[in-house]
Amino acid sequence: MIKNIALFFLTVILSIAVYSLFINSITPDNSEKQYEAEVLKKFAVFSPSIPDNVNFAGERLPLENFDVKESLDNEMLANAFWHSQMMRFLKRSHRYFPIIDPILKKNNIPDDFKYLAVAESGLANVVSPAKATGVWQFMSKTGKEYGLVINKEVDERYQLEKSTQAACDYLNEAYHKLGSWTLVAASYNMGMSGVSRQMGKQKVDSYYDLLLNSETSRYVYRIVAIKIIMQNPTNYGFHLRSTDLYPQIPTHTISCDTTINDFVEWSFNQGINYKLLKLLNPWLRKPYLNNIEKNTYQIKIPEKGFRKFENSKIKEESKE
Repeated sequence: MIKNIALFFLTVILSIAVYSLFINSITPDNSEKQYEAEVLKKFAVFSPSIPDNVNFAGERLPLENFDVKESLDNEMLANAFWHSQMMRFLKRSHRYFPIIDPILKKNNIPDDFKYLAVAESGLANVVSPAKATGVWQFMSKTGKEYGLVINKEVDERYQLEKSTQAACDYLNEAYHKLGSWTLVAASYNMGMSGVSRQMGKQKVDSYYDLLLNSETSRYVYRIVAIKIIMQNPTNYGFHLRSTDLYPQIPTHTISCDTTINDFVEWSFNQGINYKLLKLLNPWLRKPYLNNIEKNTYQIKIPEKGFRKFENSKIKEESKE
């Protein structure tokens, strides 16, 4: 009996001691210190590195100048840490760079200008507040000047091959006038005459010595930062598997120089649906094509079996 009582009290004493240790281990002060230690161990942000030698279109950036290095660093920070945006750039580039690259090469435009398209639009057919449109962000007037068809039914600013060719025509013209690919890139943002005017006023002939408006002052650095990150994504924490990249879409084209009254019906006749037609041909702006000018257009159709879809029209007809 005495042994049982002694054992009982010993158990109570040990329980109180263990409880006391547990309470002390989670006091606010100790808990906060543990939390801070975990934060320091697991949460870390590093400044993205800049390569020792950086160039745009073969023209070296004078990184020995503090203003040049800090301007590039600012754009590296902005783009390296905007993770969702850079991921989209990397995924889309797998689909669209193979279309852009050969057109640039054919026109003797440096390969780096594909990153200008990324900076302009993120390789998407976006419309800016100023109504600049498409991957290359042409204004309507400028697009027409460089040979794009733009009307209520057709807007070739949305057609990647033709808008890339128009961009090449602009870039070659600008290089002929300005003599520097870096200045050409700047002119894509503020216009050839704007760059030329500032060069004359400030009596310098280098982008890196020009004082320009805030947007153009950042513009080339942003392109270069995007280039650095996209060429070496793992160096900046971006890890993508081949299955993460957007696939290239195998297509063939159908020439059209006549009127199409109903693209929904026309799509079914090609073995696809209207959604797929529009995804591959966003330059078709209406569900019909009067084509009064009798232009010849190349309409992209996906190769058979590339994408499955439910053809409700066929199902309804089979029920009948």
